[in-house]
This record gives sequence, C-alpha cells and structure tokens, in this order.
Amino acid sequence: MQTDPYFPSGARGTRRSGPAMSRVLITGGAGFIGSTLCDALLARGDEVTVVDNLSTGSLDNLGHAWGHASFAFIEGDIRDARLVERAVAGHDAVVHLAARIGLRLVVASPIETIEANARGTEVVLEAATRHGMRTIVASTSEVYGLSTRHPSSESDPITFGSPTRGRWSYACSKAYDEFLALALSRERGLPATVVRFFNTVGPRQSARYGMVLPRFVRQALAGEPLTVYGDGTQTRSFCHVYDVVDALTTLINHPVGIGDVFNIGNPAEITVLDLARTVIARTWSASDITFVPFADVFGEGFEEIYRRVPDITKARAELGFSPSHTLESVIDDIAAAVTGEAALSLALAGQHADGSHV
Repeated sequence: MQTDPYFPSGARGTRRSGPAMSRVLITGGAGFIGSTLCDALLARGDEVTVVDNLSTGSLDNLGHAWGHASFAFIEGDIRDARLVERAVAGHDAVVHLAARIGLRLVVASPIETIEANARGTEVVLEAATRHGMRTIVASTSEVYGLSTRHPSSESDPITFGSPTRGRWSYACSKAYDEFLALALSRERGLPATVVRFFNTVGPRQSARYGMVLPRFVRQALAGEPLTVYGDGTQTRSFCHVYDVVDALTTLINHPVGIGDVFNIGNPAEITVLDLARTVIARTWSASDITFVPFADVFGEGFEEIYRRVPDITKARAELGFSPSHTLESVIDDIAAAVTGEAALSLALAGQHADGSHV
C-alpha cells in the first residue's frame, strides 16, 4: 500500500482502488467495534476509510484490513477540521465511533473527555452536513444516567448526577452529541441516526480502561482473582460486537431511522457478581473472586449506575434487530482471542530467544 499525499501533514493514509457497494468512513475505526465493522464492510465489497488517532485504538485490530485494495487508514484526530473535511469527501456514509471512553479515562480526565467527544463530534457532523452524508452517531447507555426506569426506552427522560462528579462528563458529552445530530437532521437535513450502545463486548476489546468482561476473562485465564467493584449486585446487559455490527450495517444502506434514536444491546440482564461466576465456570478457571470498593478504583464520591438494561422494542420493529449471540458465546470468543494473543506472544518470545527471527 502506498502513502497517499492527499491527506494533510500529520496524517497517514493508503490509496485504494476498485469497485465497491458503498464508500464508508469510520471514525475511531481502530477500536474493537470499528475494526469489526471494517472487516464486515470489506467482506461485503464496500470501500472503507478509517480515521483514528490511536489513543485507545490499535493498528493490530486492523490486521485483516491491511493490504486490502478497498481499505484506507488515516492517523489523525477528528478535532482537526481540515483532516476530517478531506476524509469525508467522496464517501457515502460515516459511522462516527470515535470517542473518549472507559470509566478510568473519563474519571481521570474529564476535560479531554468533553473536548474529544463534543468538539470532535461537531467537526464530524459539520462536514457530514456539508456533504449531505448518511451519518450514524454512536452514543451510549450512559446517557440514561441515574434514571430509575428499567428497561431503558429511547423516549425516557435522562437524569445525570452532579457536575462535581467526573464520570458524568462522558454521559453529558454524548447527550450533547445526540442533541446536535438530531438538530442537524431536523434543521439542515442531515440524514443522521443515533445508536445507544449497551455494553458492547467481544474480541479485540481492551481491558485497560475499566471494561469489565475482558478484564474478568483475562484474570480467569491467568488464574488471578476476579476483581468485582462494589458488592457485585449492580446489573449489566452485554451485547456481542457481531450483533452490534449487524445493526450498523443495516443502518448504513437504509434510510430507516433518520432523525431518530435506537437502543442497540442485548436485554439479557446479569449481576456483575454472577458475571464473574459465569466467566470462571466458562473458562474452567480456579480463580477466586475479590471485592474492591469503588472509591479504591475511581476515587471518593464515585457514583455507580446500579442497573442498566435496554428496551430494544423499537430497534427490533424498525431495524429487525435481534441479538443472536449469548453471553456464554461472547465469553468463549473473548477467551479464544486472549489465548491466541498469549500463544503468539510465546511464539515470538521463542523466536527472539533463539535468535532465529531477530
């Protein structure tokens, strides 16, 4: 793949060629959701461009795409308006996944969270509006905040905690993204749809930033104690990334849901403690479970959301969305990916040790 001088200084790109069904731009495409979507689109014959600053994403996630004639990668920040404008031009759709995510990162740096999520989305949506581009904006179940309505429906009111608590910077910034996308749809005709993800999980997801399921699987496979934050009675609903990608691919090529919001998740609910037990059983691990106070991980005053489960009635009716992967299957897939990473690391270590491939 050759470097493409079309992109501005500071960005890396590759030139692509060949016919395609659609030309899709994915922001944050080096993350685990974006890279999985990239694989699916390339497999069906689309052209794909990924923009990512690699702050949390990884080039390793795009391993299947490198060398593909219909793939291009740009390393850059979505707050760079010149870069985004040039990246958007010539595409049919943009899937905006780039965001500051992960509770540990959010709590540690609310300013970066707000700037990346709010300003970055402004830049992407402004460019998409100028080009009249089909736009999918990724939001989050965090926007429901402290709502006590369960399961959460798209029309429910949202209730945030105090702005003195750093965790709410993420939820507020993503709510702003939603308001902006929907306003541009109504007032300027942007064909935008918002999707609220509920704990998307799967291979390639990093455990570094507080994501519970990959962390549990890695701990179980290593024979380490599984660390449950709080008492483990909080519930979550986990949706396989493959199911999420099915919903995104449906939206890219169909006008359904323009100017609307959809919950994308799996309504099967489980406590975090039972999740830990399930991971231990599924991986045949001898690990114990330990409990760690939230304050020890996220600081004093941290506010936990104790229940999170989606109502997917609207997505099922309008998108035909019906998650087909079980929690057990996603645990198996994550475990297989982690085991594969470990085997590769050992193989590489062996090559370097005997000097044969140094």
